[in-house]
Amino acid sequence: MQTRKKYIFLTFLASWLLLFFFGREQLRRFAFFPRRNVAARRSWPRWADRALLHSFAEPRELQGSGDTAQPSPRARRAAQLSTSQGSRCRMESCFDASRCQNGFKVFTYPREHGEPMSESYSKILASIESSRYYTPHPEEACLFVLSIDTLDRDPLSAHYIRSVEQRIRSFPLWNSGRNHLIFNLYAGTWPNYTEELGFDIGHAMLAKASFHSKNFRPGFDVSIPLFPREHPQRGGQSGWLHHNSVPPKKKYLLVFKGKRYLTGIGSGTRNALHHIHNGRDIVSLTTCRHGKDWERHKDTRCDQDNVDYEKFDYQELLHNSTFCIVPRGRRLGSFRFLEALQIPSAVRCIRPERVLAFQQQTQFLWDAYFSSVDKIVHTTLEIIRDRLLPHRSRSRILWNALPGGLLALPDFSTHLGDFPFYYLQHGSGPSDKFTALLRAAPPLGSLSQPTLKLIQAISRSQYCAQILVLWSCEKPPPPSETWPQTAVPLTIIQGRTKLSDRFFPYSAIGTDAVLSLDEHTSLSTSEVDFAFVVWRSFPERIVGFSAWSHFWDPEQKRWGYTSRWTNKLSIVLTTAAFYHRYYHSLFTEYLPAGLRELVDSLTACEDILMNLLVAAVTKLPPIKVTQWKQHKEAASQPVKDTTAGSTRRFSQQQDCLNQLVDWFGSMPLVSSQLRLDPVLFKDQVSVLRKKYRYLEKP
Repeated sequence: MQTRKKYIFLTFLASWLLLFFFGREQLRRFAFFPRRNVAARRSWPRWADRALLHSFAEPRELQGSGDTAQPSPRARRAAQLSTSQGSRCRMESCFDASRCQNGFKVFTYPREHGEPMSESYSKILASIESSRYYTPHPEEACLFVLSIDTLDRDPLSAHYIRSVEQRIRSFPLWNSGRNHLIFNLYAGTWPNYTEELGFDIGHAMLAKASFHSKNFRPGFDVSIPLFPREHPQRGGQSGWLHHNSVPPKKKYLLVFKGKRYLTGIGSGTRNALHHIHNGRDIVSLTTCRHGKDWERHKDTRCDQDNVDYEKFDYQELLHNSTFCIVPRGRRLGSFRFLEALQIPSAVRCIRPERVLAFQQQTQFLWDAYFSSVDKIVHTTLEIIRDRLLPHRSRSRILWNALPGGLLALPDFSTHLGDFPFYYLQHGSGPSDKFTALLRAAPPLGSLSQPTLKLIQAISRSQYCAQILVLWSCEKPPPPSETWPQTAVPLTIIQGRTKLSDRFFPYSAIGTDAVLSLDEHTSLSTSEVDFAFVVWRSFPERIVGFSAWSHFWDPEQKRWGYTSRWTNKLSIVLTTAAFYHRYYHSLFTEYLPAGLRELVDSLTACEDILMNLLVAAVTKLPPIKVTQWKQHKEAASQPVKDTTAGSTRRFSQQQDCLNQLVDWFGSMPLVSSQLRLDPVLFKDQVSVLRKKYRYLEKP
């Protein structure tokens, strides 16, 4: 009788909660609820549709540390019993920010010979040591990471490292854990699975999976996802939802497949899931077959549950379901209101466009932050970096909209309208002028006639604001009187001989658009004007003239590229291309120094790297615009040239492409068959009717 009353009460309470959360618009139709002006509903949401993907957090939860009231006597006793000295830590009280005045650098402790280490922790350390954050010098470090594997703190686990307390206290840099970051995935052991780590973390920060709310220190610790040993180092599998596609109705509405605990923590939650299983669109499968003595505790449902469990493939369920249940298990110590009988009615109330918005946002979060160990670690470090510099931290929309916080560098700007991929959301556009950046490296130190003609053609463009010449030659540049007279300012920048210098974020670049040029490029003023007009419509992409396309070679089992004149492209050479100046900052500050060194050692590798970087950010191909016939022939020149030097350069470029893809973890380039020409281009009409008439030379 008591159980029946309990379920009646829970059902009544759940009904009111569901009515409140999913039926507020219907409630407002009654006279005793105030009406609001509701904007016209759009058909399908964009990736960051704030109307459909509104925040479920209150503003005060995101702006401060939450509860400021005095703790209760029970809470004070719990704090006294805690093994952590820093249970009340915050950045201002337990972190020495003065160590970070010269930059956000991370030092990893040297590995001791014979030190056991799990594959997952090796990946974490490798993510840091191959990143732009790493420094081998502890005196330069803002943050320290132990070489002791602290991921698995279950004493019954084979990966449990003992005597951690004594070892860390002997480290001269430990300093009671101040400015240290400790990674952890598993804590505690059977039967209670508390979050006991087995050592005092002191004032160190925790980057931990499955945090209990009472142990999490807001604004100090970082909650990370629990990832398996097989999780890729970098790249990661892409999501299953394609951009701008409306997903079909999935086979299943709601699924779960996992262990059912017969006793102890987590048993009550998962035992209740069998009530929702209908075998059609809602599938809830559990197995009792785990552990050493499961048969001693099995109930009347176990045999049938074990049989049903084997009938369905987990991956097939996951990929063909609209929703997946994530109930707590042994270790997930979060509090949940789970009334299993109410779940089906709750998910059936969600509108299709809302479901799509959820799918888009979860896939974005996966791609941006969780698909690899590198992204998990780098996201953790960037969260800490934002806390150190709150005046230059990323806004919520920078974290929660494409391309994500890792690719929106706060050192460049924290204003949405300064980034090329937020113009539409911000309701703005790029500036109406461009800066031409010409890299000149003449072997004899003198300017050629084609270079002088190029400068004059660029300066005559109505959209040109200035011309910067990057002098990348050991000999000094020619005197000023030998340079051509131009209608716009012409500035000489003394550079080095490194190819990557062409993508340095020079302070002299004062426009959003950069026209990247090479001294061997030949362009007319009309070509420049038309390409810039096209770029202003696609400011997040590379827009240029000469194009290559990549391909997978199944015999060599490696990536290759071709510069043959085909109907497909994925790379636009930056020897004559427009792009946003932000990509200079991203190239220099986001990419590790090792990649820039690779670019400097291989011919034309900088073109490939910039294209891969922009494609990784935008998930879009570059855009090719029309060009003269001689440019078409020049684009094919590397294939026709069979000299030893050309063959060596071509081989280096192929090696460059594969080494860069290995760093990105996957091939980010996107193929396209689009070429944009002016209206009436090549049409049999009078040239007087054509705006860019000089593009059609005989």
